[in-house]
Amino acid sequence: MRVILAKKRLKVADVARETGLSKSTLTALYYERSKNPTFETLQKVADFLEVTIDDLLNVG
Repeated sequence: MRVILAKKRLKVADVARETGLSKSTLTALYYERSKNPTFETLQKVADFLEVTIDDLLNVG
C-alpha cells in the first residue's frame, strides 16, 4: 500500500476521506500491522486506488 500511495501521491488521510474507512484501520494496513482486514475493507481501498487486492497486499 505504501508504494501505491507514493506513486499516486496520496496520503492515508486521502484514502480515509474518500472511502469512509477510519484512519486507524488504514494506518494499520499502511504499516502492515493489520492482522485480519476484512474483504470489504480491502475491496474499498483497492477500488479507490484502482488496483487489485493482490496489488494492494503486494502478492505475487
